Amino acid sequence: MKKKFLAASLALAFGAGSGYVMNSFAQAKPEQLVKQRQSAMTLIGKYWGPTNAMATGKAPYDAAAAQRNAGFLQALAQMPWDGFAENTKDSPEKNRALPAIWAEPAKFKEAADRLQNTTAKLAASAKDEAAFKAAAGEVGKACGGCHESFRAK
Repeated sequence: MKKKFLAASLALAFGAGSGYVMNSFAQAKPEQLVKQRQSAMTLIGKYWGPTNAMATGKAPYDAAAAQRNAGFLQALAQMPWDGFAENTKDSPEKNRALPAIWAEPAKFKEAADRLQNTTAKLAASAKDEAAFKAAAGEVGKACGGCHESFRAK
């Protein structure tokens, strides 16, 4: 009896908690979402710079730094996308998001998925210099492709 009560109580608590979290995302101010997505993109740039330098031979390859940065990039590549909510397209917050993001949501999602997939491959290959350099090239293409279609210069 106690186990059933405990299970029911936990289910109710987690259900109420998840409803609260979902509701708080739904009520986020557009300006806050823009700042959050920009913050994630800023951090992607922070870790992409040294990663790209190693991949292009501008800095010596360091397996430990490659693994660390690639792991961060993989995690960060998951973060900015919920910040592109429909209610942010007319946000007064200064940003470079193009209207194509909301006009072509399937294409935008494909670009986001491509970045997530390529950063996962980068993280998996970071111990091997040649594989790392090849994977970094794919990440660079994913970033550039999205910027060409969805980001103002």
